[in-house]
Amino acid sequence: MVLLAIDVGNSNIVFGVYRGKELIAHWRAATEPSRTTDEFAMLLSSLFAHQGLGLQEVQGAIIASVVPPLTPVFQELCQRYLGRVPLVVGAGIKTGVRIRTDNPREVGADRVVNALAAHRLYGGPVIVIDFGTATTFDAVSKEGDYLGGAIAPGIDIAAEALYRRTAKLPRIELVPPPRAIGTNTVHAMQSGLVLGYVGPVEGLVGRLRLELGEGTRVIATGGLATAIAKETRVIEAVNPELTLEGLRMIWELNNA
Repeated sequence: MVLLAIDVGNSNIVFGVYRGKELIAHWRAATEPSRTTDEFAMLLSSLFAHQGLGLQEVQGAIIASVVPPLTPVFQELCQRYLGRVPLVVGAGIKTGVRIRTDNPREVGADRVVNALAAHRLYGGPVIVIDFGTATTFDAVSKEGDYLGGAIAPGIDIAAEALYRRTAKLPRIELVPPPRAIGTNTVHAMQSGLVLGYVGPVEGLVGRLRLELGEGTRVIATGGLATAIAKETRVIEAVNPELTLEGLRMIWELNNA
């Protein structure tokens, strides 16, 4: 069984190919809402070919999207180029997660997917921190229920604001500096953006742990998860493929 998992995020789209439970290939592309179905299909075809795979091998597809205009684009892609009707994470499908928020329909598909994967892989209670366009903190109970969480601006947003709203500050690579005391502009910005982000992460994790209780684990995913995790002890594990794993699990739940 070959499954294509598509995670459509605000900044990046992640494609993952599973053969059974094994992730055999995955790629990340920039989210460009103006791209057409055909353009995304040609991109995907090239990525498959580079890996020695063919689109015709795909036997199933699943999509989680937080970019509504692109959801039908990828649905059409799956139907026209793969010959498969994709499963779209949303109302009416089995997720294995009970959503205990005021308005369950407000919860992004990626957060539900991450909650399932984190609980199954690491147990509960668990906090999932996703370092994406926004940094999200998701609280999952011991029983695997999604309880809610917190949403903060992502580090990329903060870095872009500094670049755009100041006259001299440059765009920089978001990696930890050699020292907290920056002796040049780039290192000073890296200290403020990367190391400076650690304090709020630790503070919010502490508050969430007080509410979730003893034994709460903390798992990180997303583009900058590794960089932040190296600077703090509150993050126990980094799983860059957490969302893809959750998509595979949801596919299996709905196709048992």
